[in-house]
Amino acid sequence: MSNKDQWLLPEGIEEVLPPEAWRLECARREILDLFSGWGYDLIMPPFIEYLESLLTGTGNDLDLQTFKLTDQLTGRMMGVRADMTPQAARIDAHPLKRDVPSRLCYLGTVLRTRPEGFAGTRSPLQVGAELFGHAGIESDVEILRLVLESLSVMGITEVHMDLGHVGIFRALAAEAGLDTRQEAALFDALQRKASTEIDEIVAASSASADQARRLACLAELNGDHGILATARTALAGAGDEVFAALDNLCAIADAMQQDSADTALFFDLAELRGYNFHTGMVFAVFVPGRGQEIARGGRYNDIGKVFGGARPATGFSMDLKTLVDLDTRGYQLPAGAISSPAESDPELIDIVRALRAAGERVIFDLPGQPGDAAAMGCDRVIVREGGTWVVQPVS
Repeated sequence: MSNKDQWLLPEGIEEVLPPEAWRLECARREILDLFSGWGYDLIMPPFIEYLESLLTGTGNDLDLQTFKLTDQLTGRMMGVRADMTPQAARIDAHPLKRDVPSRLCYLGTVLRTRPEGFAGTRSPLQVGAELFGHAGIESDVEILRLVLESLSVMGITEVHMDLGHVGIFRALAAEAGLDTRQEAALFDALQRKASTEIDEIVAASSASADQARRLACLAELNGDHGILATARTALAGAGDEVFAALDNLCAIADAMQQDSADTALFFDLAELRGYNFHTGMVFAVFVPGRGQEIARGGRYNDIGKVFGGARPATGFSMDLKTLVDLDTRGYQLPAGAISSPAESDPELIDIVRALRAAGERVIFDLPGQPGDAAAMGCDRVIVREGGTWVVQPVS
């Protein structure tokens, strides 16, 4: 590596400099204050854990995204967190052990082996909220409303929300007797809406003609609220589990339409993000001009079982860096600072202390330093005038 390259950061790893770092910090405070107002308690999980805890119940996708290393103290494999949701589930199930519903939120850096999307980051500043201990649609609706409120706080109001339900596909696949390989292949084809591949996969399975038809039609069942009624007809003949999942999605959709009429809701029964992780309703939020979702989440009832607390759960996560990038409000960054002589005069020290207590930035002009007050970003200066210290504009 040449000398000029040794200070380069790895691809997809960024540092945050002024004033962007201040914008992120302001956004962090806004989001966490919002979560607190909704009753969500802040947790701070560790950056690294034993691999079993990080990957429990999350499927192969998160395994591939996790940096792994050996613990020199125990010889066990450890992982750097790529997602904080499993950590929240462990905390709810083991250290907290609450009987009542538990609302937890978090905000911190995660590290991933690969970026998501073209030129994406591998170190998102993940912010999210999880609701444990309630299986009804009310908790799913609360999470969806909190997502929209979080985006609104960040000045992001023109949003499009995709809703799906992994229970529909999972029940249809079980009815059709698909083996693990066939189910995985069909899942992948459905995500790409690859109709020819979908037909080939179900044709090669032991599914009956009606079962194959129902599986194949999932790729076409997407649209506005009316598509849910269409789905009832298209999936006629399916078992009770299929319609229980569809009823669950319809109830959530009806509740959201009552108080979120300004949000564009789109339904896609082939929307299976986090299929190996989620167990019910899943969603993603998009904004115009951006191909990747800016928020995602859903229900995941089984993840806490290995930790000794199989409680129902639902939640969401976002990247705070993305939200700040989309925020059009314009942050009020700190105003210009005040330059002060670096003297030990008690009167000057009292003035500086009072100014800082009032929210001003006061920077000492160190003896012999290069640059003047303006070069340090100061628009005012403390000078002695008539035997006392006064604040004056920089001339």
